Amino acid sequence: MPGIAQTKPFAGITLRGASFQHRFFTLLQNYIPEFEAQTGMKVDLQLSAFPVYNQQANLELSSGGSAFDFVNVTFILAARWVAAGLLTNLDEFTSDPNLTPAEWNPKDFVEGAQVPYRDAKGATYGYSWEGGAMVMGLSRMDLMEKKGLKIPESFAELQQVCAEINGTDNVNGIVSFQLHHWCLPPYIQGFGGNIFRNPPADIMPALNSPQAIQAVEFYANLLKNYAPKGVLTYTEDQARQALLTGRSNIFIHSSAWITPILLSNDSKVKDTSRVVRMPAGPVHDFPASNSQGLGIPKNAKNKKAAWEFIKWAVSPEISMRLVKEHGHSSVCRRSVIESEEYRKLNTVNGQDLGALYLEVLGLPAKGENYMAYRTVKEFPIVGDVLNKAFEQVATGQLAAQAAMNAAQEQAVANLRRAGTAL
Repeated sequence: MPGIAQTKPFAGITLRGASFQHRFFTLLQNYIPEFEAQTGMKVDLQLSAFPVYNQQANLELSSGGSAFDFVNVTFILAARWVAAGLLTNLDEFTSDPNLTPAEWNPKDFVEGAQVPYRDAKGATYGYSWEGGAMVMGLSRMDLMEKKGLKIPESFAELQQVCAEINGTDNVNGIVSFQLHHWCLPPYIQGFGGNIFRNPPADIMPALNSPQAIQAVEFYANLLKNYAPKGVLTYTEDQARQALLTGRSNIFIHSSAWITPILLSNDSKVKDTSRVVRMPAGPVHDFPASNSQGLGIPKNAKNKKAAWEFIKWAVSPEISMRLVKEHGHSSVCRRSVIESEEYRKLNTVNGQDLGALYLEVLGLPAKGENYMAYRTVKEFPIVGDVLNKAFEQVATGQLAAQAAMNAAQEQAVANLRRAGTAL
């Protein structure tokens, strides 16, 4: 008897999605043909530069378009998109056993990584595929040990180590990169300040508080005195390369950019490196964390197919394959991060990188959500102002107080111009 043909559930559908360029999607594209064979659909994934994607996606969603079936829910735009009702509530898919098997387990995602994708009632509008936990990489512990220096645990010790190492063996004390509104806030919060007065309830900017001014002055001095020339325009890749080659001793950034000093074949400093918690401020110990998520636009044409793709892309199975086959460690499923396979691949020279990543990524969900400043919809506007103000201080154009006073006025004006009630 002739075999009975099995009908693939999404045969004939072309699923259209968009995100910014990222290694996760480069790796995922290797597996997409398997997904297409399983489901019968074709996946058209459009990737573009981070600012280009954000601008296009924001315009598409805000105008009620239906060009995309799934999108990256960018961390800094998530609150705006969720509050404006531009995304589909994914709980309707996860609560239906016909659409989502129990073993997929929505509660397996690290809580801190999921906070940005929920509304005030707790409904979920995205699932995180990437976690960013701010840690500190030290590439030249050999030089530090010769000078009797310990790993810095406070801002004051950080400045001391940078000063002592800078210039030794042609090594810079510290390196950073141009996204100042990511790098700077942990210092502002460490000194006791914040970007807004009390987010998310009170989003009046607080850029010229004494604590913010002190932090800007402190961080600007680190970069002026102990970082490579031109560091204000460094990309993440340039900063990572300076750390990987040992040209700079300290880099404080998301773990995915720091751990290559121990994990990458390109690292020249594996034997002299350490990856640890970012130093604590005199008031708070608030290392930054973030995540990126996948969601479905409210007006998407193929919502069930889009959910099938998201469910697959951040499934335990694909997450584990990315870890085991490509060493991609910044996944957001707790079961994967706590697995023996993950631990083996991410424990180097006695350093359990997975435990460190999980600890920092989960902090905003414990007690005070100190990352709330970055998930309110007003942050992109204020973040741009903060970037420009910091550059004025770091280049010596303005003193910290003058720059931050002007930034405060500019931020308030820009928010009011955008229709924000303050």
